[in-house]
Amino acid sequence: MTLACPTARQFVARSPLPAPDPLDFVVVGLNHHSAPVEVRERAAVRAGEEDALLAHLSRHAREVMLLATCNRTEVYLAGLSGDPLSAFQGAWGHALEDHLYSHSGEEAVTHLYRVASGLDSLVIGETQIQGQVKRAWQAANARGLSGPLLNKIAQGALAAGKRVRTETGLSDSVVSVSSAAVELAELALGGLAGRTALIIGAGETAELTLTHLRAAGIEDVIVVNRTAERARQLAARLGGRVCAAEFLHEALPEADVVIASSAAPHYVLNGEAVAAALAARGSGDRPMFFIDISVPRILDPDIAAVRGAHLLNLDDLTAVVHHNLQGRRAALPQAGAIIREAASDLSRWHLTRTAQQTLQGRGAPRELAVASD
Repeated sequence: MTLACPTARQFVARSPLPAPDPLDFVVVGLNHHSAPVEVRERAAVRAGEEDALLAHLSRHAREVMLLATCNRTEVYLAGLSGDPLSAFQGAWGHALEDHLYSHSGEEAVTHLYRVASGLDSLVIGETQIQGQVKRAWQAANARGLSGPLLNKIAQGALAAGKRVRTETGLSDSVVSVSSAAVELAELALGGLAGRTALIIGAGETAELTLTHLRAAGIEDVIVVNRTAERARQLAARLGGRVCAAEFLHEALPEADVVIASSAAPHYVLNGEAVAAALAARGSGDRPMFFIDISVPRILDPDIAAVRGAHLLNLDDLTAVVHHNLQGRRAALPQAGAIIREAASDLSRWHLTRTAQQTLQGRGAPRELAVASD
């Protein structure tokens, strides 16, 4: 344990008590660094699955937080009993050990702080993850799965993320998976002015995608969603045409670029449908570009084999991501220093809290019961 507080170090040195136990906090999961998209989608969290997953995980720890995004599925556990890797694999029912990582104690804290700050994201500095961490913590709290330790760590992660974004300049230019997808479409098509885009989905990521498409010069956008009302609401806010999901194949030939950012239990487009759409476009020099930023993927990989169709997924955004990182690289050392400072604060809190509880339990003199900087 890192004892950043000098008074705390002196307190431990003179205390007759044994050294405090390590911080009882663990993260286990997989992300875009450890697993390709075809593996990540096996551990995706589909709508309606959260309760069953958390019920399984809560048998292995007193406190549980589940964080699932397009590029990561992670479980944060406090009061763990047993092997965290086994708990994770048991929840999803897949053998994923070759792609899983696990950190404990301060390393787990630092990992969550980096995640909340956007430093561990595919697009470094992206802003969506802060809200995703907050909602994951709120969901754990609503289910009674968040206690004193997880609450303290989650609050610290959100505070660290806010500091990184406000003090380092990483958020000066808003970046996200959606913006990277739109930039990739621009590169592929040589510009988006005068093009037609079709978005599959109407959630937060779809809304960000539509915003970036508008900024890139696209005026004609078709919004497709299983729930037509949500598609209408999105189109009304940002402009666009609405297409009910059952008419997707009829609208498809109009699209120069298709960006999929929705959840579905199956593929919504396959190679056969795309081949038919290309034939309906009536020209061999009008290719279609498909970018699937959904996890699990909802565009069948066999689309890539169709002549005139170009299919990309989250893992193909790497080149755009690296290009965007160049302008923000100078902010990374300061961001890292903020994370280390915040993690040290948490360690000091844990040390002091543990020592106070132990001393109070033994009836120690009051002057030994507090160590502060």
